[in-house]
Amino acid sequence: MSHWYEKSFGEDYLLVYKHRSKQDASFEVSQIIEWINLTKEDFILDLCCGTGRHTLNFANQGYNIMGMDLSEVLLSYAVHERDNHGVPFIHGDMRHLPFVANSFDVVLNLFTSFGYFQCDGDNQKVLTEMARVLKPNGRFFIDYLNRDAVIDNLVPESSRQEGETYIKEKRRIEGNSVIKDITIVDHKGQREYLEHVKMYTIDQMKEMLDKAGLTIEHAFGNFSGASYSVDSERMIMMGSKQTR
Repeated sequence: MSHWYEKSFGEDYLLVYKHRSKQDASFEVSQIIEWINLTKEDFILDLCCGTGRHTLNFANQGYNIMGMDLSEVLLSYAVHERDNHGVPFIHGDMRHLPFVANSFDVVLNLFTSFGYFQCDGDNQKVLTEMARVLKPNGRFFIDYLNRDAVIDNLVPESSRQEGETYIKEKRRIEGNSVIKDITIVDHKGQREYLEHVKMYTIDQMKEMLDKAGLTIEHAFGNFSGASYSVDSERMIMMGSKQTR
């Protein structure tokens, strides 16, 4: 039996999230560069890079970066878009990173690419692997949903038309997870998808990160730089690998 994330990140995913533009990525990249003091000497991993919106923006500015994702469909778009940059795009599972220890100066995890596993232990593995591949004092940056904001602002149902494609999204909270049921209808027929993301509070994230050997040094509430609070739009965490 396949897991939701093995089915949902395909061609139809690009339709559902068509509004996530390269312009958005450009602004977010500029903030990341400033906030974690990136240098051209840093070796960066964009973990769960998707189509490479952020990865390629970093590369366009001369940063040394590679992307990794589980979706071969999304990676194929990233490879097609990379032009002559030669950015490496790797297929892999974020719980088992195919890199030796102490490989990267920076690991990025953007656009709520965390909490995909119902088992807390699997989500913990992701953070442990991030710490393992970071060099001593290496930095991490996680752009994640804010649990309280999701609960307070949940839109139970919405629909829209994208050309000849009809998209319906139904959202619900079950326990500590936010679940989205997606229906797509077009000339090919009807397809159904599921997204299931585990929601953690910032205190839970601090505990999990600490267990992995990572320390949060600052938390933002959005990419405009507002400090994090329970009402924040996002939970954006940045910090470094502990030296023991």
